[in-house]
Amino acid sequence: MIKVDKLPEVFIKAMPVLQILEDAGFEAYFVGGSVRDLLLDRHVHDVDITTSAYPEEVKELFEKSIDTGIKHGTVTVLYGGESYEITTFRTESGYQDFRRPDHVTFVQNLDEDLKRRDFTINALAMDLHGQIVDLFNGIEDLKNHIIRAVGDPEKRFHEDALRMMRAVRFTSQLKFNLEEKTGQAIKDNHELLKKISVERIRDEFVKMGLGPHSRQAFQIFLDTQLSEDVPDFAGKKELLQIYPRLQFSPTLETSLWSLIIILLKLPNEEISRFMRDWKNSNAMTEQVGRIIKFFDLISDYTPNDYELFQAGERTIINTIDVAHILGQPVASEALVDRYMALPIKKPAELAIDGRFLIKHGMRPGAQLGHTLNQIRELVVSSRLENSPDAIEKYLENLD
Repeated sequence: MIKVDKLPEVFIKAMPVLQILEDAGFEAYFVGGSVRDLLLDRHVHDVDITTSAYPEEVKELFEKSIDTGIKHGTVTVLYGGESYEITTFRTESGYQDFRRPDHVTFVQNLDEDLKRRDFTINALAMDLHGQIVDLFNGIEDLKNHIIRAVGDPEKRFHEDALRMMRAVRFTSQLKFNLEEKTGQAIKDNHELLKKISVERIRDEFVKMGLGPHSRQAFQIFLDTQLSEDVPDFAGKKELLQIYPRLQFSPTLETSLWSLIIILLKLPNEEISRFMRDWKNSNAMTEQVGRIIKFFDLISDYTPNDYELFQAGERTIINTIDVAHILGQPVASEALVDRYMALPIKKPAELAIDGRFLIKHGMRPGAQLGHTLNQIRELVVSSRLENSPDAIEKYLENLD
């Protein structure tokens, strides 16, 4: 049995929680991703705890708790300024929606609890003394960089079809390979993914797309045919096949969605619908739309100063990132330098506003907006000084 001697602060801080449970006569372990990441020497953000204590027994032991998922055995305990999810050992059955169990049965055996986990590398537990419990050779799979389902992969994916996307996501984030039987089970059952909400699929897809092994994982995503069961990808494998051959992997979510839209050759009028189909926020949709618009612009010609101003620094930099990933030559430094040299970089930096124009006799309406834009463009192009006096003289000459 492997023992971990030196633990990160996040585990040490949580040790009293396990101690309280054990002192009360219960078993308690750290479990899942935190143990996996500890053994991989990755940063551990938080820890999950599993115990033989029933939820009500956990609540009796701690002064502050929240019933976050008590139906499924999970209580969030507030201790030492931190929150910890503590879940009772359990087994699950009857996954009619291919996602959530119809029945959860609390058990007193850690072995039974670990059997229901998704992958061997996540079916690891660690006790108060740093002793690792590994029933399914998860440590061996960690060493060999393998994603392998616990037990029968077909059964695991019928219990929760999202696990298929999680498997591919882990290959991206951890730079691991998919074990052959697990990969074949995904390919044989890929249509089950249609049973899962788009929001859940989207979360896994984004994590996959932003992982360090993104391009290799995307090839698995295509080969297992999972791509046929997500919004707007069906029948588009040939177009998407370019993704694994890209020069670099995206590190920004805006870049990921922009790349996908470019590869799918979506017309501008379909971008909003596509982003809605994937349940993206309005803010994300707007950012991606701006990137695509500016990408199309710089692909055709060199933008003028006002077009740089309209794009904005964030869009310029993000678009350069997309062009870089696609291997398209862009004079990135020149674009950024030109933008940084603009007299104003935001509409709010203009020395006057609509009220100034009204004060000088202009009526509210379309003409006022047109004049304001005209002044802004002249200032940006350095043909008009950005001062109230200079702008006032310009307005007088208009009359």
